[in-house]
Amino acid sequence: MTAQRIYDTVADDFHRVNELITRRLSSDVPLVEKIAEHIVESGGKRLRPLLVLLTSRALGYERSDHLKLAAVIEFLHTATLLHDDVVDTSDRRRGRETANARWGNAPSVLVGDFLYSRAFQMMVELDRMSVMDVLSNATAVIAEGEVLQLMNTRNPDLTESQYMTVIHNKTAMLFEAASHSGALLADASAEQAKAMQAYGKHLGMAFQLVDDVLDYRGDADTMGKNVGDDLAEGKTTLPLIQAMARSAPEDASLIRNAIRKGGLDQLEPILTLVEDSGALDYTLDRARKEAAAANEALNALPPSSHRDAMAALTELAVSRAS
Repeated sequence: MTAQRIYDTVADDFHRVNELITRRLSSDVPLVEKIAEHIVESGGKRLRPLLVLLTSRALGYERSDHLKLAAVIEFLHTATLLHDDVVDTSDRRRGRETANARWGNAPSVLVGDFLYSRAFQMMVELDRMSVMDVLSNATAVIAEGEVLQLMNTRNPDLTESQYMTVIHNKTAMLFEAASHSGALLADASAEQAKAMQAYGKHLGMAFQLVDDVLDYRGDADTMGKNVGDDLAEGKTTLPLIQAMARSAPEDASLIRNAIRKGGLDQLEPILTLVEDSGALDYTLDRARKEAAAANEALNALPPSSHRDAMAALTELAVSRAS
């Protein structure tokens, strides 16, 4: 199943979510609308709201509150992007100028706060305490993930276990919250809700691990950023952790020093080390195991085109690096 066919299974819902997002971006402050629209319309795939739609429909949901929940998830995600770009001092995202590069850090942070606030207003409108519990917990965990990543910038001693915690908190948590809250909204059984929580978690981990690979094996057109950007920012990702563990001491020292320094002075030799050491294949194997765990969780759902689309999404997660 192609990416387009995945989206086609909820095409009408997806269109209505986009309309809702546009309406709820409304603000009496023009700069708020301008910055929010810039980031929301910057070409993202809307994977997290897609998970809400697919999960709720796969569980037989027939009302319309899943549209609002999907918009809430997108606003939470967009707020984190605005804050991420400020923290990372990024000037490009998905091939476009970032909001902080165009308008400055302070407006970007404050509009991120606006989007968080708007998301919580809409959560209250849903009037589902179980959903609010999941999403409020998720925002706290995501913030912790951001701080963990910041603490470990330019830290070559980050362990694989520690890194998996960072990417769960920072990235996979919102995938997990999207599918979990979608199941709760659809009044899923306890077993199904737990399975959908697991599905989102493992899918999110798979996506991030593949992104780690693409930072060393991808291209700017595919990624919307340049090869080696993580290294330039001093981020110790799994390919680097494994490359250091598998390389000769002098080569591991080269990687360690590059992480501490940041920048791209040693990019070419490090690309060679990461590839030749098998670190990228190892990371891809971890991603495939996460995708398999996500697919296993789908057994809790009844057969449907929506469940098939969710299974296809896990395949898409890892096929991006093939």
